[in-house]
Amino acid sequence: MTDTPSWNPDPDSGITIQWVEANGQTFEVAQSGEGKRLALCLHGFPELHYSWRFQIPLLVEQGYRVWAPNMRGYGGSSKPATVRDYALDHLCADVAALIDASGAEEVTLIAHDWGAIVAWAFAIQKIRPLNRLVIMNVPHPMVGRREIRHWRQLRRSWYIFFFQIPWLPEFLISRRKGEAIRGAFFNMAQDQSNFSDKVLDVFAKAASRPGSLTAMLNYYRALVRHRGVVDLEDRQLDTPTLMIWGEEDSALNIKCTEGTEQWVTNLELHRLPGVSHWVQQEAPEKVNAILRGWLA
Repeated sequence: MTDTPSWNPDPDSGITIQWVEANGQTFEVAQSGEGKRLALCLHGFPELHYSWRFQIPLLVEQGYRVWAPNMRGYGGSSKPATVRDYALDHLCADVAALIDASGAEEVTLIAHDWGAIVAWAFAIQKIRPLNRLVIMNVPHPMVGRREIRHWRQLRRSWYIFFFQIPWLPEFLISRRKGEAIRGAFFNMAQDQSNFSDKVLDVFAKAASRPGSLTAMLNYYRALVRHRGVVDLEDRQLDTPTLMIWGEEDSALNIKCTEGTEQWVTNLELHRLPGVSHWVQQEAPEKVNAILRGWLA
């Protein structure tokens, strides 16, 4: 762990970076707002708490205290050493411990990409009470299992299998000052206007910290090697759930949104045409309008 922040928010933004001890780890957490209603925002790969920069002010405006942690392995947060440390049971325990550390009385969990994988598992297992759940561009686990059996999704998931190889992914991704990290955002985005060099530098520099890339890739390695550590089979979720989905997601096909209502009894789905996987960064005005209406 290092106490050098991955993101230095504008002093006028009301966002500060704090270090929170939880579940035996140290988390670098972007915080804003106050009160007992917590909005806990979980980022994805290869992102950071910085991915929520457009949503944090909105959530504060809606009366929430916002915590957006760098998840274990990312930025200045702790980087445990083994693949097993990044399995879903540990990641869910991190979320529970952060909620406990916040002292919140109400919790809305908001998540994208890998953060959403963790959020689904956390909510389905009912590890802590949730008032609301917001999922962005990740299918419900049962829908994901259905889709990975089809070529339409399997061909898009090639990188998961590539990431299982030792050291080679780290070597290739780290070349040329993290060009692959920058390209993951810029090349996948339909509208690149929110992915300037300055923005991409934040993500690339964070991934270049010692141990970061291996930790980030260990999420995928643990997903394959330790996939049986949590039981998500045939379990209904009754937490009010909002799903926002950028339709031009090159990693997850659009059918990943279909059939979710079989598993989620209180679901509202918004599909955004012409928007990529990086939905809350690429189309913050649209995403924030949906959030504002649904949270109200």
